[in-house]
Amino acid sequence: MTGPAGIFNAPVNVGGAGRPVVSFPHQVGAVPRLAHGRQPRPADGLLATAVGGGGTTVVCQVLAGMGGVGKTQLAANLATQLWQTGQLDLLVWVTASSRTTILDTYSRAAADLTGVEDQDPQHAADRLRAWLAATGRRWLVVLDDITHPTDLTGLWPPDTATGRTVATTRRRDTALLAGRRLIDVGVFTTAEAHAYLIGQLGDTNNRLDEADELAGDLGYLPIALAQAAAYILDRDLTCAAYRTRLHRRRLDRLHPDTLPDEQQQTVTETWALSIIQADAATDHLAGQILRLAALLDANGIPTDLFTTTAALDYYRHTLGPDVDADAAADATRALYRLGLADATRDPDTGITLVRVHALVQRVVTEATPDDQRQAFAHAAADAIMELWPDIEHDSLTARLGRLLRTNTTALTVAVGDHLWHSCQGELDAHVLLYRAGDSQGEIGQVVAARNHYQQLAADAAQILGPDHPDTLRIRHNLAYWRGKAGDAAGAVQAFEEVLADQLRLVSPDHPDTLTTRSNLAYWRGEAGDAAGAAEAFEEMLADRLRVLGSDHPDTLRTRHNIAGWRAEAGDAAGAVQAFEEVLAGRLRVLGSDHPDTLRTRHNIAAWRGEAGDAAGAAEALDEVLADRLRVLGPDHPDTLTTRNSLAYWRGKAGDAAGAVQAFEEVLADQLRVLGPDHPHTLTTRDNLAYWRGPS
Repeated sequence: MTGPAGIFNAPVNVGGAGRPVVSFPHQVGAVPRLAHGRQPRPADGLLATAVGGGGTTVVCQVLAGMGGVGKTQLAANLATQLWQTGQLDLLVWVTASSRTTILDTYSRAAADLTGVEDQDPQHAADRLRAWLAATGRRWLVVLDDITHPTDLTGLWPPDTATGRTVATTRRRDTALLAGRRLIDVGVFTTAEAHAYLIGQLGDTNNRLDEADELAGDLGYLPIALAQAAAYILDRDLTCAAYRTRLHRRRLDRLHPDTLPDEQQQTVTETWALSIIQADAATDHLAGQILRLAALLDANGIPTDLFTTTAALDYYRHTLGPDVDADAAADATRALYRLGLADATRDPDTGITLVRVHALVQRVVTEATPDDQRQAFAHAAADAIMELWPDIEHDSLTARLGRLLRTNTTALTVAVGDHLWHSCQGELDAHVLLYRAGDSQGEIGQVVAARNHYQQLAADAAQILGPDHPDTLRIRHNLAYWRGKAGDAAGAVQAFEEVLADQLRLVSPDHPDTLTTRSNLAYWRGEAGDAAGAAEAFEEMLADRLRVLGSDHPDTLRTRHNIAGWRAEAGDAAGAVQAFEEVLAGRLRVLGSDHPDTLRTRHNIAAWRGEAGDAAGAAEALDEVLADRLRVLGPDHPDTLTTRNSLAYWRGKAGDAAGAVQAFEEVLADQLRVLGPDHPHTLTTRDNLAYWRGPS
């Protein structure tokens, strides 16, 4: 029978002239229906056992996870199973989205169980909790969708030997979880998503075409898959056709007219409340952070990005001058506490990462006004640049570099051509577009760097035009990485074409023109014309001295190249002396640890060997290697080059067996870092084959 106190699933007894007192088993509150095609989840087993690590029963479990992962369904499945198998005397299902709804359900349950109707809801709640604490009956209280942990202050069911509490929430506040068993609920696995779509859609009329790809597009989120399946069936589509619409339309226009499984919210609406709460709790700072996060890699954003100077400057520009790093860090953490993001720590590097589900990102991005996206794009790009290490020399900086490259890729996809325009609307390629490619080349991924600049050059020609200075710079860099990838002749041709356009558009003394001349001379040498390269650099030196002066790093670089190509042309002894003069200048201007200084020391040592002092070359290279390991790290291409040279000159000094061992070791690292087709890897293979002969 149904009465004002709720739904009674058992006969009632009338106690005197008062309110009826129920008999057992008894249920208060409606348990949601189980979804059609519901998939068994690992959390089902954790809930069913309810046993802690020491063998004691867990009396309160908290199912926490982002909106739409199926927390309510997990709790409903447990409640249904326990009820239908006769394992409960009392089941209370509480919609815990507000203190009012909690107190209302508690009042109904207290009246049912004690026959007393309290006018004060808090008194009724106290009466219920006292009854639960004293009874020997088997009971389960489900607190579904806790929105504000403070709503449960003084209302948590007691811990008893015969009772259990299960709570569902998006939040992970310490006060909410303290003393309770947390069960993290994530999205479907690939297998669960596949099985769900098969169960919902069947396998007729190619309905499942691209089903697995669709699951990936939706981030394996159960609610999104359910609504997508209903939409597909309603409109007689295939998964492939839905994917096409998903990529063309806004997410809020792709839900079915009637939501499946008695769902109350669309995918877009699922996170609206959490976003509003996070924004309100942090004076709108969480919203700004979430908009930045929505442009970056869903699989991991370095937390420090949100407290960079670039990010703080943007927050202050939009929210006022009082925003500081502590406030930004707290707001970032609030996204985790409110179920809008996950936070994990990389065990190898200690880098803390923020993960935001791809559909949350999409909802946030689609809600961001068009006139604000340019500013967000540049703020994110500036923040990435600020984090990027100058040299990726150890496991920490290497891992950070990989993360930043991945986030840069996500950003460029998310913002379209916004990074090709300044915030003032002028055509201007953001420096991050260059850094992402150069970073790949600097760690030895020269083919990837070349491919990056090939795409960048095509984009620049279309967006900026062929004569824009950034287009010419990008073509210049493409030529450079083409050479580094092994195509010296192609690099020469490309540099000649860039130089012709620069001479047509800017002054012969323009820094970009001089840089192109320098690289053209270098790659002529690499293509086999060492004497021509030396001559071209000597002509450049006069212009460098006239325009930049004797101590400018570019002037020193030109003198370094003259020495190198003079040596390649046959004057090893003269080259050593010239390198030593360059080294004195670089030590004075750049310092002892600058990569250019270390490069000159390496060349002095190598050409000392070519001049006849193999043992001295090996000794000097050993010293250079120690400094390169310290400054650049073991995996930097320059460090690997020094190891290669050291092995070679050890062999020349008489230690053929030691050379073979050293070449084998450096080859293994080059294969891992640079790949099998890198020119330096191929050189090491040749050297190893040579020294294996006489060993």
